[in-house]
Amino acid sequence: MSISDPTLLIDELNEVRANAPKSAISYIDAAAERLESPESPGLAGPSDPPDLSSEAIAGLIDHTQLKPEAPPAAIQQVCDEAQTYGFASVCVHPSYVPLAVGALRTSSSAVCTVAGFPLGATQSSAKAHEARAAIQAGAEEIDMVLPIGRVKSTDLDYVVQDIEAVVEATAEAGHDAGADPLVKVIIETALLTDVEKALACAAAQEAGADFVKTSTGFSTGGARTEDVALMRQVVGDRLGVKASGGVGSAADVRDMVAHGATRIGASGSVGIMEGMDVETDY
Repeated sequence: MSISDPTLLIDELNEVRANAPKSAISYIDAAAERLESPESPGLAGPSDPPDLSSEAIAGLIDHTQLKPEAPPAAIQQVCDEAQTYGFASVCVHPSYVPLAVGALRTSSSAVCTVAGFPLGATQSSAKAHEARAAIQAGAEEIDMVLPIGRVKSTDLDYVVQDIEAVVEATAEAGHDAGADPLVKVIIETALLTDVEKALACAAAQEAGADFVKTSTGFSTGGARTEDVALMRQVVGDRLGVKASGGVGSAADVRDMVAHGATRIGASGSVGIMEGMDVETDY
């Protein structure tokens, strides 16, 4: 699929605006404003594919093990792999945060976990509690799922408040621990229209998140370059963009980065790194 036409998106946003609740207008206007001047990477198209070394690619990857059936041995394995390759983080379920923290104590890889995962439909207070407890246990990054149905109903005040609850809980716990943890907001692009993706990104930025992220990996689709480009266009250089789901090679990583990604979520991270051995010119 091709990158979205910003003019058509602005027209669609104006149609949404005409019937939206008053509380949503500021977010709609913010998204439309960001679409008015296409950028690269963004809706003006990708930048040139970057020449990333194996170390640079590893440093972009959140090495992920979120299968519900994964035993402790699988968590230890991804932590060992993270130390071998130098991945940005290891992303595991909250109950495994203490295990990962112990396994990565001497590593540069961060411990990442999830909140409200994978549906995003739990109460905001529950997400905030998950995030707070995870940071207190040693996690450094939280990937939260926003309330998808609220985005689709244009209840953007609720969406912002939901994200803010996690951002605030994470910041408070981080302050107490002498840390500065990150919050990444999973918008689940496969379930949203392009207009809804733009509004979700505007809401995440308003709420003080650090990143927007494409996918949980448990829905109907994963990361697509056109979605990454749209997300980058809306958040500009103020937030990171994480492409997650279906990124399976170093070429995929470079393509996502060219379209605006600054972090990659992958469960096949070792395969990506091993594939570097057969590539040339990088």
